[in-house]
Amino acid sequence: MNKRINQILLFFFLFLLQVLLLNNINFLGNINPYLYIAFIFLFPLNENRFTFLFISFLLGLFIDFFSDSGGIHAFSTLFIAYFRLSFVRIYFRKNPADYPFFNLHQESFGKVFIYVSTLTVIHHLIYFSFANFSFHNISMVLINTLNTSVFTLILYFLATSVFTKSE
Repeated sequence: MNKRINQILLFFFLFLLQVLLLNNINFLGNINPYLYIAFIFLFPLNENRFTFLFISFLLGLFIDFFSDSGGIHAFSTLFIAYFRLSFVRIYFRKNPADYPFFNLHQESFGKVFIYVSTLTVIHHLIYFSFANFSFHNISMVLINTLNTSVFTLILYFLATSVFTKSE
């Protein structure tokens, strides 16, 4: 029950942080961190997959509602939520029997960095591709994806180093 409450609190904390604070940051004019996707990285693997996908979709939809972005966040979030297990299998060599015992904080930093970076770049690439929706702006899509991904990753790893308990 305690884990369920922590998940709910994490959902609302990341949602409110994104909507009230991070959406108002435009670093260097066009870099806006999307830290709310950390919910997908941190959600337990052994939970019901349909429930996880639904909650991830709702998170993206709520962000869309307050960002007036027409469903782009919902699609991007749902996409990385759906493929998250594939990347866990690839980077961490985990199978479904290991999911109840999997904890992202117990894995090596290199693997976690690659995992989080991959999902972040995919999310941002999808988001900016749909936001621009033109092949004429492909350079802008790639630049925004790179810059925003770096800023999001810096914030994510700073936040996890501050908020995780040292062993």
